Amino acid sequence: MALAFRSVCKEMPLHLCGETPRNLCRPPTPYRVGSGGGRATGLPATVCALLGMAAGGLLGSATGARAWQAEPPPRSDLEAVFRNAARIPALTSLLVARGDTLLGERYFHGGSAGRVVNVKSISKSVVSALVGIAIAEGELEGTNRTVGELLPDYAPRVSDPRKRAITVEDLLSMRAGLATTSFGAYGAWVTSDDWILAALRRPLECEPGTCWIYSTGNYHLLSVILTRATGVDTRTYAARKLLGPLGIPARPWDRDPRGYYLGGNNMAFTARELLRFGQLYLAEGRWRGRQVVPADWVRGSLRPLVVSSFNGYDYGYGWWGRRLAGEEAWFAWGYGGQYVILVPRLALVVVATAAPGREGSWREGDRALFDLLEEEVIPVVRRDRSPRVP
Repeated sequence: MALAFRSVCKEMPLHLCGETPRNLCRPPTPYRVGSGGGRATGLPATVCALLGMAAGGLLGSATGARAWQAEPPPRSDLEAVFRNAARIPALTSLLVARGDTLLGERYFHGGSAGRVVNVKSISKSVVSALVGIAIAEGELEGTNRTVGELLPDYAPRVSDPRKRAITVEDLLSMRAGLATTSFGAYGAWVTSDDWILAALRRPLECEPGTCWIYSTGNYHLLSVILTRATGVDTRTYAARKLLGPLGIPARPWDRDPRGYYLGGNNMAFTARELLRFGQLYLAEGRWRGRQVVPADWVRGSLRPLVVSSFNGYDYGYGWWGRRLAGEEAWFAWGYGGQYVILVPRLALVVVATAAPGREGSWREGDRALFDLLEEEVIPVVRRDRSPRVP
């Protein structure tokens, strides 16, 4: 097994390397196709390079019924943002977009537009999108399906009936109740002969659906469920249904000893590819006139199902939520400073990547990035007089 897992912690979002966080959570609300109404707002446009470059190259767009292009903020404002961003030691990229318009991008400390980054637990947000697509296409029946139903060959090997009753929703929202396979348990889990069984045999720390315990094992079970439900591996399904439509290559990543792609860690993207993913979710799953991810799935993913007592952030279906400068924000988050951040009211998408091994604490880098967003990026965008996405 050619795996190079050198750390028991590095697959996690930055702040989560420590004690297993858990807390009481809000009652689950299973997602079903068509359960949400509402619109899907498309966001067509071109990409404008800022800071002395002419409007030009196409980064990708989400074409819908309305065309608009944000007027970039004053150049000096964004230049100040990027100057201050360069002082964050581990930061390798910062991209700021308004809807479909790239307001500015800068690369630091060896980063570049073409550099492919291990996005760590942002992979969970990608797997979440794939689950929503599979449900919409009838390959999965809904989030109330249980592990016992979806992994019947493993059910007899799991003695506790409560584990067999864990639902897809529980896995998506980190409420399976199983002890974590992350943090200090990660190394033993990924060196086991059967990651599926090892995840299911973790002890129950609470009744499923009643507490939040962050665990990459939950999302690996989702990857296995996807593979079995769709008849193709997770990478192939992602290429066909999600990444391909966005013009993003489905690069290979780790597999478990049984050949299933690791769910929830170690996918690889460039910063601009992450921006497309963020713009897709800002547009409620619509890209170039095509509904790639169901709009009601996007809305259901970006809703607070549980509050982490570890950091006070909300958690939905693979997305984190908090307020930034008084605005509701949702973000996909990976270890070491990998972020796709949405501020829906401002039609703002921010992407940041980092090299966690560089000098300086990545925890300090996290704080510095959020300070930059609250004190500089969001105020700059608020001063922009261009139209908001309704």
